[in-house]
Amino acid sequence: MNRRSIIVVGSANTDLVIRVPRLPRPGETVTGGEFRIVAGGKGANQAVAASRAGARVAFIACIGRDHFGDAAVAGLRREKINTRYVVRDRRTPSGVALIMVDARGENLISVARGSNDALLPRHVDAALPAIRSARCLLVQLEIPLATVRRAVELAARHHVPVVLNPAPAQPVPLALLRQATFLTPNEHELRALTGLSATSRSGIEAAAAKLRAAGVAHVLVTCGSRGICWCGADGICWFPAPKVKAIDTVGAGDCFSGAFAVAFAEDRSMSDAIDFAVAAAAISVTRPGAQSSMSSRREILRALVSSGRRFRSKTRL
Repeated sequence: MNRRSIIVVGSANTDLVIRVPRLPRPGETVTGGEFRIVAGGKGANQAVAASRAGARVAFIACIGRDHFGDAAVAGLRREKINTRYVVRDRRTPSGVALIMVDARGENLISVARGSNDALLPRHVDAALPAIRSARCLLVQLEIPLATVRRAVELAARHHVPVVLNPAPAQPVPLALLRQATFLTPNEHELRALTGLSATSRSGIEAAAAKLRAAGVAHVLVTCGSRGICWCGADGICWFPAPKVKAIDTVGAGDCFSGAFAVAFAEDRSMSDAIDFAVAAAAISVTRPGAQSSMSSRREILRALVSSGRRFRSKTRL
């Protein structure tokens, strides 16, 4: 298989993770168990997910010149990710996320963005050759919005499809959303974008349809165990999630976005691309950590075969 090129623009963090029996309420202390330090950050997570799922990945990011940053860059290189466009910043510390994960796999996350905030539009401009030649650009919102806007603008100008993961949840200008080919919010992010309740199935559908009516080409809402709600030109379609024992949902949405970008870059149908990404994300929640939980292409294909779905390799790739 000729690996298709994907470029990811986004954040890189170090995740400090504590497993707790339940998530604390405001003002409450809950004694935790296992503590782990793992590589994270939505951009880096998605880059790793895409690389393991079969793409050739280049990463645009800003990472501090500190111990956490050195470890992050080394980890990306071990994943065969091109770090040519990773800027190293001496003035600001690398991003850090504090994460609690409960017994059901649900999580509570707080992020100190650090050097991620120093990723500027000019850094994206410097990577124009890689953007222009990519089959897909993948970007999130843990970096300055001006930088996100520049990445999307350049991709659109050069007819490179964009997967925009609007996370963490925040208002995003409609003009920016319209430039994305695919929008991949979860239910919380969908609510932030539309102002509509997105807790019930009908509420999710109504909110996704609102974005579609406003000019977003494809809305793919990640709904955890309920699966994926896709709203496109032909209406709304749900894709069920496999039943698995979730132990850690951190990074599941990133895994979906990264794997979906890979399948789309390979010219798969929307149904095949979504099935591929759903299978990848379902595997990731059965393992701890963010990047460490991302599934390999072989695992994804095996899961699709086991579920009766078909995802044939194309000889022209």
